[in-house]
Order: sequence, then structure tokens, then C-alpha cells
Amino acid sequence: MPKSKDGDKNNVRGVSLKALAGHLKLSPATVSLVINRSKAAASIPAETQRRIFEAAKELNYRPNFYARSLRTQRSFTIGILHPDLSDYVALLTSGIEDHLMREGYFYFAAGHRNNPELIEEYPMIMLDRSVEGIIAIDTPIEHALPLPVVVIAGHRNIEGVTNLILDHRRAAELALGHLVGMGHREIAFMKGPKVSSDSEIRWQSICEVAKSLSITMKPALCVEMEFSTPFPDMGYPVVHKLLASGERFTALFAFNDVSAIGAIRALRDAGIEVPEAVAVVGFDDIPSAAYHTPSLTTIRQPLRRMGEIAAQTLLDRLRRGGTTPSEVAVEPELVIRESTTSRLRPPPTLQVEDMEAPAST
Repeated sequence: MPKSKDGDKNNVRGVSLKALAGHLKLSPATVSLVINRSKAAASIPAETQRRIFEAAKELNYRPNFYARSLRTQRSFTIGILHPDLSDYVALLTSGIEDHLMREGYFYFAAGHRNNPELIEEYPMIMLDRSVEGIIAIDTPIEHALPLPVVVIAGHRNIEGVTNLILDHRRAAELALGHLVGMGHREIAFMKGPKVSSDSEIRWQSICEVAKSLSITMKPALCVEMEFSTPFPDMGYPVVHKLLASGERFTALFAFNDVSAIGAIRALRDAGIEVPEAVAVVGFDDIPSAAYHTPSLTTIRQPLRRMGEIAAQTLLDRLRRGGTTPSEVAVEPELVIRESTTSRLRPPPTLQVEDMEAPAST
């Protein structure tokens, strides 16, 4: 087994490709094809590929990135665009990272905070840094770019862009069907902020499904969020608006989980118990949803898996070229927890004054 001069086989610098090939009794060309994940490596037996990767790890072999880039004219680097560091973005990025790491790709990410100038500028900066493709999360791509792009929560038909989307119609059917099944007809609705790519399509789907279920969407109970943050404070002011309307409601369908958590806190501050007086449904199924009190009933987006699909789709396009899929769809799932499932009792009269003085028990 090749060793360093001091006999430490795990030396920091590792071994050369030639030494690794000699250790395995394989040709350097064969080892190079496998290590670099070349298309031609598909003809090499899986057991041989396994042996190569295991030996590379054991002997601390590291490909020379610059030599590899010069030889292949590739950077093996992907750019990720996102609005902020929310749980939603973190889960998606985790899935992207898992797949890219398995495939030997590096990535760097940039957060634009919904700044239109940065949304336009960052893809150009990434191009200057030789990324091979871009994955955009909840980020509007307005025009074609000279490299493959996958947009998670993308809804624009743009040449060279693949949109990875959730079936929002099905999501609305699951959420509203659950609430109606629990006996709710007076439902408040939270529309997402304009900067979120999913806001409009999700709202349209909710309106269509509500109509099909004969649910009246009262204007006073339809509140649009004015700002977007990765924190629960985005949902707290919504309850103030709903209570100020004076309209009675027994359920709230929130835009996402963090806004639902903020809304639950606001309801409790008003002396209104969840779910006994008002049931709450979220959207996304972020990790904290299961551990909140009460635990949150929500529409699950398979976020980590969606990240993996986005990365796989992008790498497939890089390797194969050809026709660009315009859309890849994933299915939602209803996760029922404590925020909707306790037995309902007649809710108190909802008044804005309740926000100042919680109801006595």
C-alpha cells in the first residue's frame, strides 16, 4: 500500500492517480474515468467502481481540481440562488447538497433577500465564476440564461428553464377537505406575500377548491401577508386583521408553517385556544411543525427530496443535453396533528379587544 515518507498512509497530501491505479492493479485511465464520473465509466463493472472509490478514500486520493478543469473544460460547480435562510430553503438546499456531493460537484449559494437588482445580477456573477448550471429556489427567473437552470417553485415558461413544482390544486383539496370533514365552514385564508413565487398559484388553487366545496370565502376573512420573513412574526399581524374584521371563523388555512405558528401565538394571546376554538393548517412541514405546541397539521412538501430531484434534473441535463423538460411535478401530503384534531366546541365571539385582554376561564 502506498505510504508517505514518514510511513503514514493517511497523509494530508494523499497519493497520486498513478499510485492509486498501481495499488488497485488497474490502468490510470480506468481509475480516472471512475473518479471523474465520466459517461464512459458506465461500462466499468459496479464492483470495480466500488473498489476504486473505497481505495481513493482509504489512501486519501484527491483529484487535482485545476488539472481536471483544464482537461475537461468544466468547473463541476453549481450555483444556488435563494431569498433567505429559512427552514424551507435549508431543507431544499440539504437535498441539493446530498445529491451534488454524491456526484462529485461543488456548489456555492447566494441569498438575494428578494432584491430585484440582486436577482438579476447574481446569475451573471455565477456565470463569471464558471458555474455549469443554476438551481433557483423561490426566485423569479425572468429570461433565458446561457446555461441550464432548474427553478424550484418556478411558474414561468422560459426556454432552458425546468420548473420543479408542487401540485397546489391537490394540496388545497387535502387541506380544505380535512377542514370540511372536521365540520368547518367558516374558514379564514392567508394569502402569501407577493415576493413568494408560490403565492399566486396557491391562492388560485385554494379559490377553485373552495368553490367546488361550496365554501364561501368572505373578503373579511381573506388576508394577504404584507411581508416575508423566515420567522413566525410574519403570521402574527394576520390574526389582528382577522379579529378586527369582526367576522366569525373556526379555522385558518395559513400560507406556510412559520406564519401558522405566528398565527397560533396571536390567537392564544387573544385567549382563543387552538384547535378547540380555531383550527389551524400550515404548509411545508418544516421540522419545527411536529414539535410546536400544539403540533401543526400541515401540507407536506417533500422538501429534501425536491432538492435532490432539482439537482438530479440539472446534472442529467448537463450530461445528456437534448430536450429540456419544462416541468417536473411532485405530490403533496396531508399530515394531521394536534392543531386541528381536538373536538370542536363553540368558539367565543372574536373581537379585536380580545388581543388586549385574554378571555378568562
